[in-house]
Amino acid sequence: MNRSQPLVLGIESSCDETGVGIVRGTTLLTNTVSSSMDEHVRFGGVIPEIASRAHLDAFVPTLRQALAEAAVTLEDIDAIAVTSGPGLAGALMVGVCAAKAMAVATGKPLYAINHLVAHVGVGLLDGNPDGGAGAGRGAGRSATLASGLGHGGRLPENLGALLVSGGHTEILKINSITSDVQLLGSTIDDAAGEAYDKVARILGLGYPGGPAIDKLAHTGNPKAIRFPRGLSQPKYMGTAEEPGKHRYDWSFSGLKTAVARCVEQFEARGEEVPVADIAAAFQEAVVDVITSKAVLACREHGIKDVLLGGGVAANSRLRELTGQRCASAGIKLHVPPLDLCTDNGAMVAALGAQLVMAGIRPSGIRFAPDSSMPVTAVSLPA
Repeated sequence: MNRSQPLVLGIESSCDETGVGIVRGTTLLTNTVSSSMDEHVRFGGVIPEIASRAHLDAFVPTLRQALAEAAVTLEDIDAIAVTSGPGLAGALMVGVCAAKAMAVATGKPLYAINHLVAHVGVGLLDGNPDGGAGAGRGAGRSATLASGLGHGGRLPENLGALLVSGGHTEILKINSITSDVQLLGSTIDDAAGEAYDKVARILGLGYPGGPAIDKLAHTGNPKAIRFPRGLSQPKYMGTAEEPGKHRYDWSFSGLKTAVARCVEQFEARGEEVPVADIAAAFQEAVVDVITSKAVLACREHGIKDVLLGGGVAANSRLRELTGQRCASAGIKLHVPPLDLCTDNGAMVAALGAQLVMAGIRPSGIRFAPDSSMPVTAVSLPA
């Protein structure tokens, strides 16, 4: 095996994207993604059974397309990496079983990794592949990385990560990408992406809610209504010397309820619901509390570089306000291209390559997927 520039194939199937990515060391060769999102639209959210069946249908064509785009064969691969958690249990099982079968058939070492940490590892990639139509449903294209996070394949010291997606909202401190990740704060109920989807349903905007609310918010007044910022009261925040229990945590369930009550009040008075203003005010509440707490955590933990990842990183207001507040605090913000922010195989391969180069032992094939895998577990031991 080439441990200095390993050729690693990554498999991601934690939710509704079937992703296969291939990297050589820190160079991205291909990132092929097949999404089943269109099949979930009429249900207003991801249906685990449908997602699992879609992974089964999409995996082989997605794998074949990735290998073709990278111009490699399975025999060329040095190691296989697969998302073992967190995520939907059935969806994870499809990817894990596929990875185990490939590992047994080829004799390649297998790494079971945490896909939340992989969102950070993708920042190390410096590839610039061209083209690539992808495979299967809603296939994505190969990505161009421009986050500027890695320097010679090394992450900067004092690095943090703000991960905002449909299932997770977390602020992390990355002491070591391969062995030491610290959770500083997270949501205690709904993730930001979940809140967007639920509020979009209340406003009649359909699924997925994030893009619809973001677009509509541009036409509304974010100051028209003041929605609550969860866990921002002094009793939760405390002080730097005596931090409160939820100083760096978020809560969005109360905000969702506040939006529902607001809509009900307009309807009870027989007034037209100002959907654009509510969307703008809701988005401002989410983004305001996310960025303020994330920057606070970074300042109080000496974090000088922070990576913004996850599907909600596509939100224009989140990117804008995060950039403004990071700049004011002297923190350098790194945002990978949007197709590397959402769940994908390239990020899995990127973290797998880091584990190989660090001399971490493979996981073998006896592990089981863990739908609630903690972010502090970068990979599963042998």
